[in-house]
Amino acid sequence: MTETILILQPVAVELRDIIERELPPGFVAAFTENTEPAHLKAKLAAADYVVFWDVGLPADLLNAAPRLKLAHKWGVGVENIDLAAARARSILVARTPGSNAVPVAEFALGLMIAIGRRIVMAHNSMLEGRWAKNDIWRRSIMLSGKTVGIVGLGAIGKEVARRLTGFGCKVLYNTRTRLPEAEETARSVAYRSLEALLKESDFVCLCCPLSPQTRGMIAAPQLAMMKQGSILVNVARGGIVVEAVTALREGPLAGAAIDVFEPEPPDAANPLLHLDNVIVTPHCASTAFENSAHGVRHWLSNIARVARGEVLSERDRVV
Repeated sequence: MTETILILQPVAVELRDIIERELPPGFVAAFTENTEPAHLKAKLAAADYVVFWDVGLPADLLNAAPRLKLAHKWGVGVENIDLAAARARSILVARTPGSNAVPVAEFALGLMIAIGRRIVMAHNSMLEGRWAKNDIWRRSIMLSGKTVGIVGLGAIGKEVARRLTGFGCKVLYNTRTRLPEAEETARSVAYRSLEALLKESDFVCLCCPLSPQTRGMIAAPQLAMMKQGSILVNVARGGIVVEAVTALREGPLAGAAIDVFEPEPPDAANPLLHLDNVIVTPHCASTAFENSAHGVRHWLSNIARVARGEVLSERDRVV
């Protein structure tokens, strides 16, 4: 018997090709053409499995899928699925921890360098016919040798930390469960409370999931603790940071690089889009084309396990 895997949002033809090429025997992929609720519900009606990332699964969509066995997030954060509704229907929920860690870590370091060295500002000045060399020089901040605080030392945070050692950085971290001392030594990282990390770091990189505990975790009081001239990088979730505009306009922040927003896409009037000491990107830290097949294989392997009646790993299973 053939089972149907629904991809919940429209995707590029190149990604369709990758998914169809990686499909194991016994499965077919179905694709959506738009994100209108009526269209999604019609597609979900025939789905045995659904894969989602940007487009979420509220209760009304889950309830439109009578055959659904597993809802699989392509990514880590599961804030955009109604977990209570999934439990009530005995629908499994899984995610792909680690599958995007390397591209996100690369992107995070790229953002640190780009905002610190004012690369986007320099590029834009050239397009505008200006030779802003001295202005860029005055505002340029190097990454090498700096203290970098990582909030959230999961798969992504660990990859960020590993790359920072090549820049001679002192790496601090804060996470829900502290690492054993031997692992801290092996990874060349030092634990700090969130307050201490914010006060000591030249760069702060957010890599933590969005949860009730982390929502609004970096607000005006926390931003005020940061070092004068420090830089904030957010490759986690938009809801973790609030009220950053004042800190960017008046200090202590010298700049920020932001890949995630709440809501997404952000309103065009969002002031973060109009500050010259901010780099903004469209939640694309994880979207390296050449990593796509790796992620597809991750969630396909879990779907195949469920189809065989096998138990999902604790690392991947959410519900």
